[in-house]
Amino acid sequence: MGGCFSDVRGGKQSVGVGLTGTTMSPIPTSNAAVNDAVDHFYRAQGFRQLFTPLECRNMIPKGRYILPNLDPALHKIKVTNVHISKSEDYLEMEDLRLNLTTGSCDPRKMEWSLSLSASRLRDRDILSKSDPMVVVYSKKRDGTLEELGRTEVIMNSLDPAWIKKITVAYHFEIVQPLIFHVYDVDTKYHNLPVEMLKLNDAEFLGEGSCVLSEIVTKQGQSLTLDLHNRNGNRGLKNLGKLTVHAEETVASRNAIEVKFCCSHLENKDLFSKSDPFLRISRIVENGGSVPICKTEVVDNNLNPIWRPLCLTMQQFVSKDNPLIIECFDFNSSGNHVLIGNLQKSVADLEKLHEQKTGANFILPSSAHHGHGKVLKGQLFVDHFSEKQLYSFIDYVSSGFELNFMVAVDFTASNGHPRDPDSLHYIDPSGRFNAYQQAIMEVGEVIQFYDSDRHFPAWGFGGVTNGAVSHCFNLNGSASGIEVEGVQGIMAAYASALNHVGLAGPTLFGPVINNAAESAGQSLSCNSRKYFVLLIITDGVLTDLQETKDALVRASDLPLSILIVGVGGADFKQMEILDADKGCRLESSTGRVATRDIVQFVPMREVHAGGQSVAQALLEELPGQFLTYIRSRDIKPSACSQLST
Repeated sequence: MGGCFSDVRGGKQSVGVGLTGTTMSPIPTSNAAVNDAVDHFYRAQGFRQLFTPLECRNMIPKGRYILPNLDPALHKIKVTNVHISKSEDYLEMEDLRLNLTTGSCDPRKMEWSLSLSASRLRDRDILSKSDPMVVVYSKKRDGTLEELGRTEVIMNSLDPAWIKKITVAYHFEIVQPLIFHVYDVDTKYHNLPVEMLKLNDAEFLGEGSCVLSEIVTKQGQSLTLDLHNRNGNRGLKNLGKLTVHAEETVASRNAIEVKFCCSHLENKDLFSKSDPFLRISRIVENGGSVPICKTEVVDNNLNPIWRPLCLTMQQFVSKDNPLIIECFDFNSSGNHVLIGNLQKSVADLEKLHEQKTGANFILPSSAHHGHGKVLKGQLFVDHFSEKQLYSFIDYVSSGFELNFMVAVDFTASNGHPRDPDSLHYIDPSGRFNAYQQAIMEVGEVIQFYDSDRHFPAWGFGGVTNGAVSHCFNLNGSASGIEVEGVQGIMAAYASALNHVGLAGPTLFGPVINNAAESAGQSLSCNSRKYFVLLIITDGVLTDLQETKDALVRASDLPLSILIVGVGGADFKQMEILDADKGCRLESSTGRVATRDIVQFVPMREVHAGGQSVAQALLEELPGQFLTYIRSRDIKPSACSQLST
């Protein structure tokens, strides 16, 4: 299917389904047509493809295109470096460059609006009160500050509440330190735009700092900071307080869930039955249409039943907006054959469900103005419901937690820990080895989402108590598996290197089963927890099929598994476990995984690309979390009422 998937099976996956994957529907802001740039962008990002070769067109209209996703903030795409054809209405694409503004359409990257207020600020004016303004910075990994924005200046106030909001993009997979500087602006500069103010000409009132995750995970999403002197110097007390309140910049959360089926479809294949799928497009103002999603393919069936689709308000715009529903016979070549189409609004689909009636497909006439042939095949709506889609932050701010777990590879292929070439070598200078880097980079992100910060930590493939163990407590305790904080994991790991012998083989099954047991117990207790297991390994799996079986069983549980490959081994097996190419894992009994719960990254490639391990590993985690939560219709206000 258009090169996005490595096989035909992957090409038959549904696309743009709110409950099972990332929605990828382009909405043009001017004239409308299918935008091949959309397809190019998502392939580059590793997302599922929207358009098959049949669906792609060489021509796109002039104008700016917007890609909404499950959340209403937008990807904005500007098309440049194009050849303009003789047609007045279209651009013919030769070379595309995409200029992207990422918003909350990606569940990992959401825009938040920060509202600021302060109390008991220092009074630096003699005849009046201070005229305060706040400058907000993000602190980069190298320690430099990047300005995000400035509030307006409020006259004569030691307890100001600023009107202007500061927008910041929230990235789940990285730690985002924020720095707030409060200034008193002299009266003679009040006529200048705040962006033009030279901060050296203003008097410094105080500094506050926090991590963005601290704000958005608070119930109510408000955090009050004590102001102090620059660089954390608290020599002067009572500099006042700064309160930061965050709000996700969202529009409508409304969505519909609809389940389609058909009867008596026309057969388009010679030696078998058709392999039908539906494509749904929205009609726009100029009469053109924009594809918003498609179902999976049902093989060899003229009476197919598809999995439910979830369409957001951003996709269908209004219940009265007309939609085109096309039924195709899938061909692996990409030349899908149209079986028939029909036009219905969301309101019409709701009526079909209520009345339990079908709508006949029409085969368009080859004549330009023909009305088409009414077919025997009909479309039915098996299920229709209206719902709200909640974001990742909606859940964590209402009390849902991420429980972090770690498993470390103690197989002999790592090399003796005292050998400087060993992957387990502890450098006396304090320089982290690969295992320490992975623990720190991932742990320092996830720790903010776990209230007690007590983390289960295991080792595998090592010799303890005279025998090889494929899942032992990293802290050496016979009963307690938890350590306190990320530093507790680091200390337990360093200590284990002194008394655990390196052995083998490399088995993941026992560790995954232990993590799944914890997730299952939590689920049975109606706990508001989602579990994240980090496995760090240097070797090739010995129990590949057993690992697949464990992962398929775990795919029904509130669990995600992050795997980091360290060293120079061939990690092709690990890529099989990470179902990013559209083909879900299958167990030895033929059961297919409910969802993809694995993310694998080889550390050497991640660092070569200038990315942190945490960014590469955690980018899929919010989406995996939401897939699990939404499949069980768990709402933030009732997270404790988990359904198994």
